[in-house]
Amino acid sequence: MLLHKFAKLGPEGALTGALAAVDIALWDLKGKFFNQPIYKLLGGAWRTRLPFYASIGGNGERSVDEVLHVVETRLNDKPAAVKIRFDNDRTKPDLDIPGDIAKARAVRRMVGDGFPLAFDANNGYSVGGAIRVGRALEELGYWWFEEPVQHYHVKAMGEVANKLDITVSAGEQTYTLSGVADLIAAGVRMVQPDIVKMGGITGLMRCIALAHAHGVELVPHQTQPMIGDVANLHVVASQLHATKPCEFNDPSPRQHAVFANPPKPVDGLFHLPLEPGLGLRIDEAELAKRRVPVT
Repeated sequence: MLLHKFAKLGPEGALTGALAAVDIALWDLKGKFFNQPIYKLLGGAWRTRLPFYASIGGNGERSVDEVLHVVETRLNDKPAAVKIRFDNDRTKPDLDIPGDIAKARAVRRMVGDGFPLAFDANNGYSVGGAIRVGRALEELGYWWFEEPVQHYHVKAMGEVANKLDITVSAGEQTYTLSGVADLIAAGVRMVQPDIVKMGGITGLMRCIALAHAHGVELVPHQTQPMIGDVANLHVVASQLHATKPCEFNDPSPRQHAVFANPPKPVDGLFHLPLEPGLGLRIDEAELAKRRVPVT
């Protein structure tokens, strides 16, 4: 209802992000009212211990040795897979294709042939550049190739997906259900909407149904700490056709101090909270330290 009420603000971006905050808060309240964790309100969990992949950003500016060092460090968390993100300047497509491929090759050499790897271009290539990189990733046995071209060029994203054998994914910058449908229609076979952009838990559940109806993988994007991360875990736990691990971003201290039980992986797994709602407990003393009086 609120999406339509405020549609003239624009159905994408700030509006759906704001609605996501409201939606997640309401699900949390509902869980507390019924004394149930959110995943039970969604129909129950198919799994209560969730593997994750280490999502490692900033590799465009790193040297090969620096990339290997940060990947080696994140392997200490025992992830089920690793995704290397490049975060290059989007105004300079195809800036260093040989260097990007060299980093992808070095990571594969370090982790071995059998370890699952993914490559996130962060919209850094032209169509031709993406196909060139994609072919190299296919030879290296990478699991998927994320957002190779600009996210708003849906037809181009589909063109790359249709010309490569590696799974091409997109959707973290898609804010509406119809936008996800457009990606699927273009030929993208793995969609990655984000719970804090896609209208929250309700929006992401709709995307799961859409993807299932079209036989497409849905692997949620999620790089925001704490609330977004935990809300995403509840949804993924209830997702029957979950084909990939959950995303776990570079460790961040943001928000952690004000929660008594921030989610942390144990032996390569996130364990679902059993407490009502999201299952997060606020540390009131720490929160009080950070309050800013409004006059």
